[in-house]
Amino acid sequence: MGAPQFFDEGDLVSVLTTQPLDRALDYKAPEGGCQLGAFVEVPLGPRKVLGVVWGAGRGDFDIARVRSVIRVLDAAPMREEMRDFLRRAADYTLTPMPAMLRLATRVPGLGDPPSMRKIYRRGAAEPDRMTDARRRVLAALSDYGDLAFTQRELAETAGVSASVIKGLAAQGAVTEEDSPRDTPYPRLDAEAAGKALTGDQTAAAAALSEAVRSGRYGTTLLRGVTGSGKTEVYLEAVAACLRAGRQALVLLPEIALTAEFLTRVEARFGARPAEWHSGATMTERRRIWKMAGQGAAPLVIGARSALFLPFRDLGLIVVDEEHDTSYKQEEGVLYNARDMAVLRASICGAQVVLASATPSLESWVNAQAGKYRRLELTSRYGPAVLPEMRPIDMRGADLPSDRWISDTLREAVTRRLEAGEQSMLFINRRGYAPVTLCRACGHQIGCDQCDARMVEHRFQKRLVCHQCGETRPMPVACPSCGAEGRLAAIGPGVERLGEEAAALFPDARIATLSSDMYGSARALKAEIEGIAAGGADIVIGTQLVAKGHNFPLLTLVGVIDADLGLQGSDLRAAERTFQLMRQVAGRAGRAERPGLALLQTYQPEHPVIRAIVGGAEEAFWDAEAREREAAGVPPYGRLAGIILSAPEAALAFDVGNRLAREDAALRAIGAQVFGPAPAPIARVRGRHRVRLLVKARKEAPLQEAIAAWIAPLRVKGDLRLAVDIDPQSFL
Repeated sequence: MGAPQFFDEGDLVSVLTTQPLDRALDYKAPEGGCQLGAFVEVPLGPRKVLGVVWGAGRGDFDIARVRSVIRVLDAAPMREEMRDFLRRAADYTLTPMPAMLRLATRVPGLGDPPSMRKIYRRGAAEPDRMTDARRRVLAALSDYGDLAFTQRELAETAGVSASVIKGLAAQGAVTEEDSPRDTPYPRLDAEAAGKALTGDQTAAAAALSEAVRSGRYGTTLLRGVTGSGKTEVYLEAVAACLRAGRQALVLLPEIALTAEFLTRVEARFGARPAEWHSGATMTERRRIWKMAGQGAAPLVIGARSALFLPFRDLGLIVVDEEHDTSYKQEEGVLYNARDMAVLRASICGAQVVLASATPSLESWVNAQAGKYRRLELTSRYGPAVLPEMRPIDMRGADLPSDRWISDTLREAVTRRLEAGEQSMLFINRRGYAPVTLCRACGHQIGCDQCDARMVEHRFQKRLVCHQCGETRPMPVACPSCGAEGRLAAIGPGVERLGEEAAALFPDARIATLSSDMYGSARALKAEIEGIAAGGADIVIGTQLVAKGHNFPLLTLVGVIDADLGLQGSDLRAAERTFQLMRQVAGRAGRAERPGLALLQTYQPEHPVIRAIVGGAEEAFWDAEAREREAAGVPPYGRLAGIILSAPEAALAFDVGNRLAREDAALRAIGAQVFGPAPAPIARVRGRHRVRLLVKARKEAPLQEAIAAWIAPLRVKGDLRLAVDIDPQSFL
């Protein structure tokens, strides 16, 4: 690749901005000129906005009216491969380019000049007196560990004034340091010895390392049973990438996983890598973004949005727990990070490793077809063996209506308590109870902004809408009939299950893990680390606990409602239930002690339950694939969702009906349109939602047809239209 194109002062350049415009704008290159891909600040009306030099200007209007670029920012120019990635991702997801650019520039202070700054950390001293404001500052610093804050960030995080921070600094409770704004990350020692690997681990690591050294694109499905050491295998591929002088990216599905993972990486390479996710401070995010572009962040561990960092030379992308639904962005730009990782790697000549014990059917089919290479790890690492799995038939359990832990599961937990071992009780429902009902009038308390029931969170003494986040205090009287003392919690959530466990096992130490029960990601990580060290006897958890955590003392997993995910009409219901149950069960017996997984079910003969208990994974995937192929649905066909929303349902339906009638562009490729129909949750945040579903053959040019189909539609006023290519959720 030759030197980047350079534009001299006064040349016309085309600048793509982050503003919602339908095209790039022409500007004159500033004093000193600028190169293709430069990050610039440009005038737009009375404002100054961020943009990227996208090419030569068109010059198709009065040149005298063209304004000049204000300045070129101090950041590495966007590389051609990154611009190509954004263009192709926009084409695939049918997203406007400015929205794609916003994804790639989500960093504070991008235009700030290099300089020194004051940063604050926890000091060794204690303040002379403790106030609520001071306590909040120290708690914020503790939550974020070694990460530094600017004064403004710390004040905003703790909700205090700058004077509180200055007062703590004067007493040594907080340290104030001068630091360069952005510094390179420490060198990682790729030659340091990793853990001793088993035979199949060694073979898999060698294959991945060889692929990385080739410098070419390729995707590998690394499938291994839970506890088989997939992480150690792909860390060998990371080491090969670092030795080749290229950068590596590891995507994790859950922020709570990063603490244990970072510790493992530091032990392997001698230093901590860059960490990109919502729990990082704004200062740290700016540093990562700039250092990634300069090649000074050799390894980044991050959430799905890390895929849009401006890496200078990306050689490896690992998508850990590749099946996880959190890789699909469901708001704003609707993309699947797993698929976009493959796209980005194909452009920059990188290897992709998709790691999972229970891969998505899409990845399984691609591996079966030879599109992806497949590597298998069939046994657990070290002395650990796979847990025994048994169903508990709940049809004859005869439990009281306010109890969910069967006698069989209760006895199994008791035996673990006596042996000094940990047990986990799993239910995939947050909160205390999913429904609050008035026994006087039958009213179910719903959200005022959504067509969803409010979920009781008893620890917080509030009702919460899990669709829009609306909260309100738990009422004393029914909001419909006014009757007092007649509100009843219906069904269990993790909090209610914790209450039952406390009553059944009064001497046990019980920890409840749910994403909405901790004030910060750091607090959640600390709780998980405490549990792993033996700080609890019984763990109550939602699907958060299924995601890769290692609890060495855990020998029993009890699934309270194994049938929950099988309800509804989601085409992936069986797949997701299978994945979740296998992942949860895999938490048991990960050290020397054997594990047992008990699944409470009212459908023990269901094919999914039988496949889970019997370990017939290949048979399950084969059967699921045959059903999908017969129905012509993903991965053997293509789907796209059209979501219309408006303050009034009639407006959304009018537009939906018009689209359904005028579908010639879709019929031309043999596609079908279903709907419009109300979304299963028809109102969210006060907006009525209507869905259409487009189904097409796998080889059909779906995006091109949809673009032509919706092009005549002028979305005006309060109407919004979103296109979801390859939808994962149909809510």
